[in-house]
Amino acid sequence: MARRNDTIALIDYRAGNLTSVRKGFAAIGEQLYTPASPADLEGAEAIVVPGVGHFNATASLDDEWRTAIKKEVFGGTPLLGICLGLQWLFEGSDEAPELAGLGLLKGQCFRLPSSVKVPHVGWNSLEIAHPAGLLDGIPDGTQVYFTHSYAAPVTADCLAGTSHGATFAAAVQGGSTGVICGVQFHPEKSGEAGLRILRNFIGLM
Repeated sequence: MARRNDTIALIDYRAGNLTSVRKGFAAIGEQLYTPASPADLEGAEAIVVPGVGHFNATASLDDEWRTAIKKEVFGGTPLLGICLGLQWLFEGSDEAPELAGLGLLKGQCFRLPSSVKVPHVGWNSLEIAHPAGLLDGIPDGTQVYFTHSYAAPVTADCLAGTSHGATFAAAVQGGSTGVICGVQFHPEKSGEAGLRILRNFIGLM
């Protein structure tokens, strides 16, 4: 039986450009649904957490949402965080020190240094450490599109870094299930390379 193509959950916490993300997935033949409640995550084959703006926006994902997302992820459901969604996967951010992240990945997000223009907006290259999984087929030096002021640390889960005043995690994959993924850039705005990364994510399902 063919897989339904509307089983990817797109989390809406009123801070993400959902239309842009939908268009990116539509370009690779995938439809996304937006769960109205945490219970609607049951049966999802993958979860996408987008986001732009301040880390405080993630506060709307309360304990019920966190529990539901973790239940699916610990059951093996692939998860992709985009931009702020990536940062939320970590333990927290200096942008809102009082607010905990989801904590699926170790580390604290930090502000890019004032020695460079912040926010970091535009194309920059990936410094690929592990060309596999989410970055399968993506050459070192590939240009992708960023817009952010805070960034995630380089840890053992980092597939690729990017430098803008400091080196930070541009793409991650790991965690306890190996399918916890995130990108600091916007794949839906990064041309064919971005679409290849979305296809790689679908391949984890």
